[in-house]
Amino acid sequence: MPSKPDNPHNPNPAGPDQLQAPWRLRYIEELGRVEREQSAQADRRKAKPDTGCFIRDYWLTPEDDHDNHIIRRTDSGMIFLNRYPYANGHLLVALGESRPRLLDYTAPERAALWMLVDEAADLMERTLEPHGINIGLNQGRAAGAGVPQHVHVHLVPRWTGDVNFITTVGTIRVIPGSLEAMAERYRVAAAGM
Repeated sequence: MPSKPDNPHNPNPAGPDQLQAPWRLRYIEELGRVEREQSAQADRRKAKPDTGCFIRDYWLTPEDDHDNHIIRRTDSGMIFLNRYPYANGHLLVALGESRPRLLDYTAPERAALWMLVDEAADLMERTLEPHGINIGLNQGRAAGAGVPQHVHVHLVPRWTGDVNFITTVGTIRVIPGSLEAMAERYRVAAAGM
C-alpha cells in the first residue's frame, strides 16, 4: 500500500483524508431548525396559563383548540377528545369554569353542560355510528375522577363485542386510531351540524 502524504489535520495516515456524506447536511440543518422550534414552543408554553387543571388551561387557550383536540367550543363550555381514551372517539364535555361538584354550578350552568352532552352524543352517533354510548360523570377522586377539581362528562362509544381478550386478560386497551384522525372525523361531522 503506498504511503499517503503527511496531513497535519489527519492524525491517522492510514485513514481517509475526508469522509463525504452530503445527505447529512439536511439532517444537521433540520436538527437546528427543530431545536429552534422546540425552544420557541417552550417559550410559548411558559406564557400560557398553568392553572394545574388541563381542562381549565384548554378553556383559557382557544388558540390551541386544534392541538388540544377541541371539537366544539361554546360561550360556556367545550367538547373535546379524551387524550387517554377508553375507546376510539371517547369525548369529554366540560364547562369553562372549574368546579369540583356538579351542584357547585348554577342551574343554568348545569343546563348548558347537559346541552353540550346532548350535542356530543348526537355528534358521536352521526360520526361513529356506535351500537351504544356510556355517558358518565365521576365526581370526586373516590368516584374515579381523574381531574377532581373540574367536573366533566365522559361519552364513550361502544360496539357489540368491543371488549375482547386483550382487554380482559391483558388489562390493556387497544385504540386503533390516532387522536388527530379522530378529531378530524369529529370536526368534519360538527361542521355539518
